[in-house]
Amino acid sequence: MILEKYYIKLSDFIKELADKSSPRWGVLLIDIFLVLNAFFISYLIRFNFVFQLEKIPLLPQLALVALLSLISFLITGSYKGIVRHTGLNDAISVSKSGIILTFFLFLIVFLVRKFHFLEACNIPLSVIGINFFVSIFLLLASRIVYKAFHQKLVTHVMQKNILIHGAHAGKAVFDAILASQDTPYRVFAFVDNRPRFTNKSIHGKPVLPSKRITPDFLEKHNIQEVIISKPEAKSMELLNIANKYLELNLKVKTVPYINQWIDEEHINVSQIKELNIEELLNRNPIKINNPVIKKDLQGKVVMVTGAAGSIGSEIANQVMHFSPKLLILIDQAESALYDLQQEFISKSFKNFKAIVADVRDEHKMRSYFETYQPEIIYHAAAYKHVPLMEENPYEAVKVNVLGSRMLMDLAVEYKVEKFVMVSTDKAVNPTNVMGATKRAAEIYATCLQQETTDTKFIITRFGNVLGSNGSVIQLFKKQLKKGGPLTVTHKEITRYFMTIPEACHLVLEAGTMGKGGEIFVFDMGEPVRIFDLAVKMIQLSGYNYPEDISIKITGLRPGEKLYEEVLGQNEGDLPTHHDKIMIARLNTIDCKKVLNYYKILKDYKKLSNFEIVKILKEMIPEFVSNNSVYQELDADKVLVSSNK
Repeated sequence: MILEKYYIKLSDFIKELADKSSPRWGVLLIDIFLVLNAFFISYLIRFNFVFQLEKIPLLPQLALVALLSLISFLITGSYKGIVRHTGLNDAISVSKSGIILTFFLFLIVFLVRKFHFLEACNIPLSVIGINFFVSIFLLLASRIVYKAFHQKLVTHVMQKNILIHGAHAGKAVFDAILASQDTPYRVFAFVDNRPRFTNKSIHGKPVLPSKRITPDFLEKHNIQEVIISKPEAKSMELLNIANKYLELNLKVKTVPYINQWIDEEHINVSQIKELNIEELLNRNPIKINNPVIKKDLQGKVVMVTGAAGSIGSEIANQVMHFSPKLLILIDQAESALYDLQQEFISKSFKNFKAIVADVRDEHKMRSYFETYQPEIIYHAAAYKHVPLMEENPYEAVKVNVLGSRMLMDLAVEYKVEKFVMVSTDKAVNPTNVMGATKRAAEIYATCLQQETTDTKFIITRFGNVLGSNGSVIQLFKKQLKKGGPLTVTHKEITRYFMTIPEACHLVLEAGTMGKGGEIFVFDMGEPVRIFDLAVKMIQLSGYNYPEDISIKITGLRPGEKLYEEVLGQNEGDLPTHHDKIMIARLNTIDCKKVLNYYKILKDYKKLSNFEIVKILKEMIPEFVSNNSVYQELDADKVLVSSNK
């Protein structure tokens, strides 16, 4: 068996020799050559560098050492390591090879002296002992020298000259680059316009004002990338800095927020990433650390509808970190819900139940309320795509209006503590069916709150979320992969953006703050012009606009606004303890009329699309259609928003 094992090793070695793409045979030959040199040096050391070669059968002994070295290296596989990454394991492997070689030599010399054959191989034992140390020294030294050579010369050739924008935090980035063994960066200079840094040097690298960074300067010094090291920069500041470098055709990279660093003074070079559009749109996330959220959710039975969607799944993930007694996940999308279930299992989450169900099915939903007795509900189930709902008001009303009403009624009947509804800024001065149906659900929750004290109805409004299914960011990424063009409906259209985790954390925060009947609106920063967003995404992908990828203006879609709003006509806002969360001042609502409209909508199956939309317009006076077939129903209305 032992002979068979070594035969296999020898066969593998021969195959490697035949494979010219493998450098291992070269390492093996060099190692054998080094051992032969070590053997010769050992003789020199043993005889004080004075001995007569003609009296010593050196050639047979060298042949024996070469053969035994080959066998030793094959046994340990020490030649297989990547030399430029030599480490402790390689040192151990080389040492094992030396031990095996020394053992074989002692064994053969013992046999030669005992049986008096192959006298030419009668090597002095002292030479064998010296050879052990010299050969290991040469083998390790050769690897260390090669590694150093590779890092200093080969890697140097592969590195790119870069700039670091921001001298203060840039020092930490520079230190991280120096500490990295295989970094692709070679810092040429820092860029900073502050007088205390300009025209000085950091670690021997000059600090230059931005006016020095010209196309000629970049070409002369072969600079292709810049790292923006301003982790405290606000969105617009970062955008302005990035714009200047993108116009110079530089590849822009950035560092994370300082609270993601190893500590306040150190960063890992792996954290330097290409700048993406999400960072430009949302550089300053709303930070929430409210211990009351845990108090509200811990040990409670929580239900999330629309749990498999972008918002619902993130709410569910965040809720699980607050140790609920049971989390009920409701969604009709079987595959997406299965994926969420598997994600929770992989995270070792317990105390949750995934249920495939339709929130419009009153019989099933009632059975779940009866069985699980939910105490807190986050209602995220809804149809949200504006153009589709404009064509299908029947479905929009069935889910967004009547489905929401049914769940709210069950919440009152089963004395649910809190019902938190996820709404949208499209419910404000709606110009489309989707927004109108969400506003109708908001109105019903407000009216229902006047009739009950057992259940608190809380509404949250926010705009577009980055990375959600169907978002413009996702659309642009798909179009970029296909080589363009990017499609924008109007050159002046703007939207608010926030990240999914941020939006969902705000939903939890609002749910904790709510006393019942409030509509919480979030400070989403400055609106972003979608055309500018498209240009930035093209540039950040390494292309030029319009030479490489163009932008096509397709025209506003049915029901689409130019500008979104977070407060309705005559609505003001009231502050809360969090400066990024406000409460909308609500207009007076005639709840008796609202309930009558709901009774009419209950027979939606008998109504045409135009009849359904007409009822919504009567229920919501500010609902004025835009770029839609339903505009003819607005003959006596004036568009109340700024979206002309």
